[in-house]
Amino acid sequence: MSYQSLEQCLLELEQNKQLVRIKETVDPYLEMAAIHLRVHEAGGPALLFENVKGSNFRAASNIFGTLERSKFIFRHSLQTVQQLIALKNDPVNAIKHPIKNFSTGMAALKALPLKNPLQKPVLFSEIKLSEIPPIQHWKMDGGAFVTLPQVYTEDIDKPGIMNANLGMYRIQLSGNDYEKDREVGLHYQLHRGIGVHQSKANKKGQPLKVSVFVGGPPSHSVAAVMPLPEGISEMTFAGVLGNRRFRYMYKDGFCISTDADFVITGEVYPGQNKPEGPFGDHLGYYSLTHDFPLMKVHKVYARQNAIWPFTVVGRPPQEDTSFGQLIHEIAGSALQEEIPGLKEVHAVDAAGVHPLLLAIGSERYTPYAPAKQPAEILTIANHILGTGQLSLAKFLFITADDENKLSAHNVDGYLQFIFERINLQRDIHFYTNTTIDTLDYSGTGLNSGSKVVLAAYGEKIRTLATTVPDCLNNLQGFENARLVMPGVVVLQAKRFSDYSTAQAEMQMLNTQCSIFNAQLQNTPVIIIADDAGFVSEKLNNFLWVTFTRCNPSHDMYGIDSFTINKHWGCNGPMVFDARIKPHHAPVLEKDPAVEKNIDRLFEKGGSLYGLL
Repeated sequence: MSYQSLEQCLLELEQNKQLVRIKETVDPYLEMAAIHLRVHEAGGPALLFENVKGSNFRAASNIFGTLERSKFIFRHSLQTVQQLIALKNDPVNAIKHPIKNFSTGMAALKALPLKNPLQKPVLFSEIKLSEIPPIQHWKMDGGAFVTLPQVYTEDIDKPGIMNANLGMYRIQLSGNDYEKDREVGLHYQLHRGIGVHQSKANKKGQPLKVSVFVGGPPSHSVAAVMPLPEGISEMTFAGVLGNRRFRYMYKDGFCISTDADFVITGEVYPGQNKPEGPFGDHLGYYSLTHDFPLMKVHKVYARQNAIWPFTVVGRPPQEDTSFGQLIHEIAGSALQEEIPGLKEVHAVDAAGVHPLLLAIGSERYTPYAPAKQPAEILTIANHILGTGQLSLAKFLFITADDENKLSAHNVDGYLQFIFERINLQRDIHFYTNTTIDTLDYSGTGLNSGSKVVLAAYGEKIRTLATTVPDCLNNLQGFENARLVMPGVVVLQAKRFSDYSTAQAEMQMLNTQCSIFNAQLQNTPVIIIADDAGFVSEKLNNFLWVTFTRCNPSHDMYGIDSFTINKHWGCNGPMVFDARIKPHHAPVLEKDPAVEKNIDRLFEKGGSLYGLL
């Protein structure tokens, strides 16, 4: 079975009680996003908004809101895709078991895109950009955004769909200095295929042709976020996952997905940028206004009875969390095959994905050595930080488990395993003045900051404290000491003002704590925060605050720290200053008035009554 359209998928979800229609008129300014967030937080169904204020088009959200729903959507093809990836990793298996793998090979035929011979878009009509539902998610957003776009570009040196890139890069539809109906903002981050295409077009002094597909079979959206190796077309992946060949045609020199609900075509000219943002992003903060490529709109198409799909991002977990889980289900052990010795890697969603990676590797270099210490896992760490989007990681914890009992997805247990073994004099390795995630404002500038690898391996060297050490309860300048988890204590301090003051504060903490190093040996981590109660309330709060608000080179300190031959370490606990800094982006906050206004949909008589 395959879906030929987004609506066909939504109708099947409705038949299986996984979609609810919202019949009331809803405002695309903040209301629709607030409804989505409330339903998603409750683990609710997909939503079909039938009456969007100011637009004649319907809209849908929370389509991929749970992993279970995503697996239901792709239940007829998921296993085949997994088998194809496994065969890529082990092609000899296909030769050994040709009959067993025959159906998998036949399914691969769906990978070939199918060009439509007609010279005009099938079932499409030309519309204005302003007719699209102008959905603004957060109050400080710069305007309306496309949040489930499939942005298509081709390699100017090797044109054609098999060398094309399809990525999910947000599009700003309105606001700022964009000329209505004629211009949109194109935001893309580091390590994205579109950047390679634009660089090549720029060198030739030619505009980059861009097609933005929205909607269509759900496999198209997943293909746009799938981290495929450079040079492999996402359209082929969409065909296999959707069990239906990707259908396309060209119009005015632009590629058009003939199964999409909407298509926006346009060009990006060399050196032409405009301010884009702010935008409430998936780290739980706004990404601020910066110059990004300007796309001059050529034409906008909508199919008959088109539906505008969208998602809402914010502090995790959100719908994009399910995307990550689905990618993990699909990819299986592909990354482990690429990085020798790697057993598992987990980009921690609660910390915003890129800020925190947990990895498990192997230690096979010196089996003859009596003392266990990090060796091979340091090589693996460098490989991880040199691999695609994993290179955007800011904090990388890595260990090896000889008994194969540890899971990087059990975050609490994993961190305790690390903290029981980490040698604070030896196991902390900084990478300074390097690149970090574009959306991470903890660094020294856009895309700029530092990284740290914490590589711990060997026998357990401490029993983690399960109570706050007495010496941390009566400190000058620090208060409200709370236990976050075994071995981790959070202290509350006054608001951060500047780094000169912060260094003086950390020196004061060092002076008070260094005389108690013996009492602190079982407390390897101290967090400095604005609100100790919030950080200690639950694990996800600790992960979010600590790893999104720290720049390792600037915000990590140590009690009785030292530098020997350019290696930094500490004899007492390591200290993370996780306070909000003046250069950080604002935290996303719900609007109380909007929250009150959408209550009507959840009350008796409303479309969502009884849902929560």
